[in-house]
Amino acid sequence: MAYKDEQLSEEKVFKDPVHRYVHVRDRVIWDLIATPEFQRLRRIKQLGTTNLTFHGAEHSRFNHSLGVYEIVRRIIYNFHDRPNWDPDKRLLGLCAALLHDLGHGPFSHSFEKVFKLDHEQFTQDIILGDTYVNAILERVQPGFSQDVADVIAKTYSDQLVVSLISSQIDADRMDYLQRDAYFTGVSYGHFDMERILRVMRPMEDQVVIKATGMHAVEDYIMSRYQMYWQVYFHPVTRSAEVILSKIFKRAKHLYESGYTFKLEPTHFISFLEERHDLEAYLKLDEAVVHYYFQLWQEETDPILSDLCERFMNRRLFKYIEFNPNKQLDAWMELHALFREAGIDPEYYLVVDSSSDLPYDFYRPGEEEERLPIHLLMPNGDLRELSRQSDIVESISGKKRTDHKLYFPMDMLEKADDAALVARIKNILNIQGAVVDAE
Repeated sequence: MAYKDEQLSEEKVFKDPVHRYVHVRDRVIWDLIATPEFQRLRRIKQLGTTNLTFHGAEHSRFNHSLGVYEIVRRIIYNFHDRPNWDPDKRLLGLCAALLHDLGHGPFSHSFEKVFKLDHEQFTQDIILGDTYVNAILERVQPGFSQDVADVIAKTYSDQLVVSLISSQIDADRMDYLQRDAYFTGVSYGHFDMERILRVMRPMEDQVVIKATGMHAVEDYIMSRYQMYWQVYFHPVTRSAEVILSKIFKRAKHLYESGYTFKLEPTHFISFLEERHDLEAYLKLDEAVVHYYFQLWQEETDPILSDLCERFMNRRLFKYIEFNPNKQLDAWMELHALFREAGIDPEYYLVVDSSSDLPYDFYRPGEEEERLPIHLLMPNGDLRELSRQSDIVESISGKKRTDHKLYFPMDMLEKADDAALVARIKNILNIQGAVVDAE
């Protein structure tokens, strides 16, 4: 029997809090899960610093990747006897679902931003490079790894396969909304996934939804909207992200300045030098990052030491509502006053902005063409979702943005110049109430 068709002698299952069980029968999938590159995802949290806000959010990208695989497995099972679905694409869809987040690093987005990295590029490199994952995929058939990489990159010729893991209603989103809701303990991310899976239908280039399932999709979209603003963009989580980014920024500045670290940042050297090093990247996980942060608390540089102590002990910045684009004078004055108070505004006065577009439809000529969710009407016609749903129409194309200013109130309280501190507090209080990051 060819490797691509080989089945395990007995089905393997992972007990899962969201899907009850994750089922594995394909030898290829079982072997991919066992690779060091995939096992590394156990050591990368799905939600980064969110556990400092919602203490249960300790789940990993390993959990999530298995969940996305399981949803795609169920979708493909439902598709197996329907027109437009090519059964020969089954293993390709499963592998792409399993490996779609393979390139995420520790505290992924903060790490990427400072060191100018791209987890999607690392995903491609792991799949196509000299790795255990690549060896397994190429054993399926020559060029199979490129097909998997193309599906994840959304460049594969069969866009129906792509849409299973990358569209406005895909397995990736359906898993992380439910999984993140479960582990954070909130109720926002729950929706009727069983109903959505039952009404999904394969078309030539995308998955569509039977019109009878419209209300389940409405629920899914509103769940996504609520999760972004109540969980993903939570201001306390963002405070931790701000500090995390500033730690990486400070370490990079010190390294470039020739600073002698008590603990040499060996694991970060290639990134500090802005070199794309897959081998070094695969050795990084959040345990390694925490190890450095723990010891960097003892560094002689006061900024690096303070930021690491804050992050490790959850002494986060306070915040107020603040938009520097509309309050430029106050922003410039605060910068000057912080410097006068001996507090470096580059690290201790930070505006963070969050924005989300819960649902949108295709508009010709836009840079990012968004494939809309289509409803399959009883007469066989396709109708774009927002044309049928008043709920979805009300939020379509409406991007919400939120700006907050983060700063260390405790450092202000300790400053020697009381009059100066009073001026700073006066400006901050004028802009809005100061909120504890608790």
